[in-house]
Amino acid sequence: MKSKYAALAGVILSAVLGGCGGDGEQTEMVSPSASTMAATTPKYAVTATTTSATTRWAPAITDTWQIQLTGRLNTSYAVVAYDIDLFDTPTATIATLKAQGRRVICYFSAGSAEDWRPDYSQFTAADMGAPLSGWAGERWLDTRSANVRQIMQARMDLAVSKGCDAVDPDNVDAYTNSPGLPLTAETQLDYNRFLATEAHARGLAVGLKNDVGQVPVLAAEFDFAINESCHQYQECDTYSAFTGQGKAVFNIEYRSKYKTVAQRNALCTGAKAANLRTLVMPAYLDGSYRYACD
Repeated sequence: MKSKYAALAGVILSAVLGGCGGDGEQTEMVSPSASTMAATTPKYAVTATTTSATTRWAPAITDTWQIQLTGRLNTSYAVVAYDIDLFDTPTATIATLKAQGRRVICYFSAGSAEDWRPDYSQFTAADMGAPLSGWAGERWLDTRSANVRQIMQARMDLAVSKGCDAVDPDNVDAYTNSPGLPLTAETQLDYNRFLATEAHARGLAVGLKNDVGQVPVLAAEFDFAINESCHQYQECDTYSAFTGQGKAVFNIEYRSKYKTVAQRNALCTGAKAANLRTLVMPAYLDGSYRYACD
């Protein structure tokens, strides 16, 4: 997982946790305020090359989930949706999950170039900005670039071909970081709307990943949200923009303090009250442990 919050989490938690919806399954695994953001007409739109008449899936506010982005995938959790890596997960594994009645959300980084991905060579030097702090081999992308957008369209086409029900585009808040590019709140809104439009054109649901400052503006255009560490940063209230529309908010928390039963119970009480589907997981999302508030 390449995200600012996962990077802040530091090392992977290694202890087995207990209490508050603890899941005993263990695996061997590998801002500007929203009020200042006016809706804008996309300046750098790329026309969708694929359309779909299929009615897309939309997660319900009560849907349970699992996310695992590295390691050997554990497919045994009885949840509604799995969030897995688009490139690394074989099509056969996605088919297996769907045969089990699961929905599949496919993760890819929409805002950074990762030098281990098979389409990395398609990015030009002009497309790339500064390195992501703490993530070797990864650089911010110029999300205004038509070439970048065409690569993301191809990634969504891949998601369709592999049978994904939805996509989880990560790193869509470059303007709040130091991307080494002239990216702003306005360019981020334009890009995130582009991603939503392209996903919907392909019959895919799409989640808004983090980008907390723009949640109130973008909630109407995304089907669900995925958040990292909103409890830690006291940002969960913002997600009423999604839950108020009956849209799912999938939340991950990484802090070591949730090892303790009292802290975890407090976390889960707050998560349930806010209608958030909260998991406590290791920072690198390798499946080594999982504790669910549901």
